[in-house]
Amino acid sequence: MGFRDDFLWGTATAAYQVEGAAKAGGRGYTVWDDFCARPGKVYDGHNGEEACDHYRRFREDVDLMAELGIKSYRFSIAWSRILPDGTGKVNEEGIRFYRELMEALLEKNIKPCVTLFHWDLPFALYIRGGWQNPDCVNWFAQYARTVAHAYRELVSMFITFNEPQCFVGLGQVTGEHAPGDRLSRRSALLMTHHVMMAHGAAVQAIRSEIPNASIGYAPTSTVACPLDESQENIRLAKEMYFSIPQEEQDSNYLWSVSMWSDPVLLGRYPQEAYSIYGADMPDVRPQDLELMAQPLDFYAQNIYHGYQVKAGPDGKPVRCDRKQGLPKTCMDWPVMPESLYWGPKFLYERYHLPIVISENGMSNPDVICLDGKVHDSYRIDFLNRYLLQLRRAAEDGVDIRGYYVWSLMDNFEWTKGYSERFGMVHVDYETQKRTIKDSGRWYAKVIESRGTSL
Repeated sequence: MGFRDDFLWGTATAAYQVEGAAKAGGRGYTVWDDFCARPGKVYDGHNGEEACDHYRRFREDVDLMAELGIKSYRFSIAWSRILPDGTGKVNEEGIRFYRELMEALLEKNIKPCVTLFHWDLPFALYIRGGWQNPDCVNWFAQYARTVAHAYRELVSMFITFNEPQCFVGLGQVTGEHAPGDRLSRRSALLMTHHVMMAHGAAVQAIRSEIPNASIGYAPTSTVACPLDESQENIRLAKEMYFSIPQEEQDSNYLWSVSMWSDPVLLGRYPQEAYSIYGADMPDVRPQDLELMAQPLDFYAQNIYHGYQVKAGPDGKPVRCDRKQGLPKTCMDWPVMPESLYWGPKFLYERYHLPIVISENGMSNPDVICLDGKVHDSYRIDFLNRYLLQLRRAAEDGVDIRGYYVWSLMDNFEWTKGYSERFGMVHVDYETQKRTIKDSGRWYAKVIESRGTSL
């Protein structure tokens, strides 16, 4: 027993990170275009205006995926390519681009997995209040319906939001990401409420156009892993994983699994939210929760790392100090393969939905070597260790439906610009030449063996 025969062996990208052509094809201005234009916000002044030129080179990239044996490609649609102002008139050039991309994927027997929103909010909606404006629920539903109607014969798998904790917390609480705001806790919680309502409205909109669509939702989490496999530490790790942090600094209070998933999957906010946030909590109406909790087909999760948990002096869960010399990636993220066991296990036990790992991967200092190849052995070791843990979760009864490596190719890594490389395909940003790395060849063999080669 291991991975399912119909397991989705995939890879992923996001529109602003790979497409480029920011001023082409009728695309509208976004908060990330605006953020990148502000001095000092992004590494070395980088931006996504050209990125990987996926907009023009997507056929080449689809051929690369086919060469690697990829079964599913998770990509995001740029809202502003479809609706340049966020609402209103549809941009037919944008519709055509994604149609041609989907057709190219299907010709190679690669399943399209469409993410509706991966952080690039149309600027026209931001100046109308963005996610603070309750009208955003209808804006997003209109956009979702437009996409579903346009591609109802080409795509059946959708994810509504990617990492809402990030575009709210990093984007509008700490100001590290676009649009760069530093808003109050009350405002952030209101946005959280609106985003989950928008998710529910989008699910309804998609199902109205594609009744048999497979729809999911993709928050992210740093997984609480038990220090050892004693029943006590497992219980404490699970407790901490779903607890709400009470620290006030930065956006810590938004990094909560239960806050972003209980309303969507259980139809209620965690009870501790009301005691912790008090008057800052939005007005939660029964109809709001009903809208959020639309039936889903799978629960996606972006998981890169975790932390260890043990019992503190009072018996309550505490984080363990990071071990000296613990391996880490170039992003300074700890390498903790067990997060891909405990995360899916805890999530499945709480929410009882099939699990899709919608992102997992690592940044590595990849270069073209003298032999013209990219020898990223560290990435191979990383992915192998993590996939072994995911397979262990499947063997222990967790319903794992798919896994998407982040990323297909090196790309614009948000505020890190082009200084970090996550891809299985190397991109020379001056020439746009693609070179499959050793990790890509390795992943192809894993796919061919259905995971038995791990």
